[in-house]
Amino acid sequence: MKGNKTLFYCTECGNEFPKWSGRCMSCGAWNTIVERPAEERRQRNSGRRSGASFGAARKARSIAELDTSEELRFATGMGELDRVLGGGAVKGSLVLVGGAPGIGKSTLMLQICAQLCQLGDVLYVSGEESEHQIKMRAERLEVCRSNLYVLSETNLSDIVESVHELHPNVLIIDSIQTMFNDALDSPPGSIGQVKDCTMALMQLAKGEGVTVFVIGHVNKEGSIAGPKVLEHMVDCVLYFEGDQHMSYRILRAAKNRFGATNEIGVFEMVDKGLAEVPNPSETLLSGRPEDAPGTCVTCAMEGARPVLAEIQALIAPTAYSNPRRTYNGLDSNRGAMLLAVLEKRGGLKISTCDAYLNVIGGLSLDEPSADLAILIALASSYLDQPVRSDLAAIGEVGLTGELRSIQNIGQRLSEVQRLGFKKCVVPWQKTDQLIQLSGIELIRVKNIGQALQAVLGK
Repeated sequence: MKGNKTLFYCTECGNEFPKWSGRCMSCGAWNTIVERPAEERRQRNSGRRSGASFGAARKARSIAELDTSEELRFATGMGELDRVLGGGAVKGSLVLVGGAPGIGKSTLMLQICAQLCQLGDVLYVSGEESEHQIKMRAERLEVCRSNLYVLSETNLSDIVESVHELHPNVLIIDSIQTMFNDALDSPPGSIGQVKDCTMALMQLAKGEGVTVFVIGHVNKEGSIAGPKVLEHMVDCVLYFEGDQHMSYRILRAAKNRFGATNEIGVFEMVDKGLAEVPNPSETLLSGRPEDAPGTCVTCAMEGARPVLAEIQALIAPTAYSNPRRTYNGLDSNRGAMLLAVLEKRGGLKISTCDAYLNVIGGLSLDEPSADLAILIALASSYLDQPVRSDLAAIGEVGLTGELRSIQNIGQRLSEVQRLGFKKCVVPWQKTDQLIQLSGIELIRVKNIGQALQAVLGK
């Protein structure tokens, strides 16, 4: 009689191997491969699948027969969050909210419960706080409702059982890294546990129509901790950004199956939680110094919303052989490229100086339309000449120092005019591509030399 067949599998990623080894060849983890009888492994997987199944077997249906008359979207009570989600949360969707510790993820999720409780029952599950701690935070945020249920649990089976008992309309998990499935041997937060728990929540959302919000922690690289497949399984991925020592927070959509991506929502952390900022341009420019060298304003497109941002630069003589370069809110590679273009094409000797660049308000600019404002701010600091407070600059800069055309020029100029700016430096484009607005003077230039001459007289 043959003995029971055994197999080896990784407790981190779940991949199977024909023999034992010290390092998993799939995920690279060390000492995570264990031996189990094949029958026991099969029973574990079968039990795990049955615990998070959709229910009855489904049959394929014609798309023409599906009824979409029922309203699938609902408001969360926070306009900025609804904007990022594409007009509101979708019934039966799985939304992942990630961010650094202390940025306000749990506060945001608990605040929207006030509006969500008016639409139905809400179950808030926390693996990091007790029920009494959640109650204290809810009283501070003034979101105590009779149909808001709280559960302090990390076992996925108990959470699914509570969902089946309460049948809530919305389920909030805080956080996915603390949840575990007892059918797996790996600890909570491991790759296998995070992937398995997210799959179970996805099947729960799709099978029973429960809208699930999942909070995820981020690692030191800034991405959500866990396997990359985690972001592929969910419907929406939202990143909560900003410096926790500053009051402003930015919610950005990195993935959205039901709306546009790269939309942002701006919040301000106050005593009673997060307050919406409906006019982020005016807020980000508040307190801007006048007649100070090294500052310039640009207009960036965040999704469909134009946002004015202040860029500050500081050029100072260095005391070291290698000048220091510091970038906050800007890509370091693009910043180094712009410094080289300014020295080569603009004639400013910046290679012997320290250079510091900062975007005010914790905003991150990743589009090239801010290149011209960065160069003007750098030249203003180097020459110690202030830029007019009512002037903005928009344009992409090439390696030869030329200015390239940009998209959505009409929306950008309308936002610049609305905030009271009188002049704007833009690339030389065709006349029909520029929107002539009354009350604003357009300074059209072809290269950075003309731009510096028009702004600083250099």
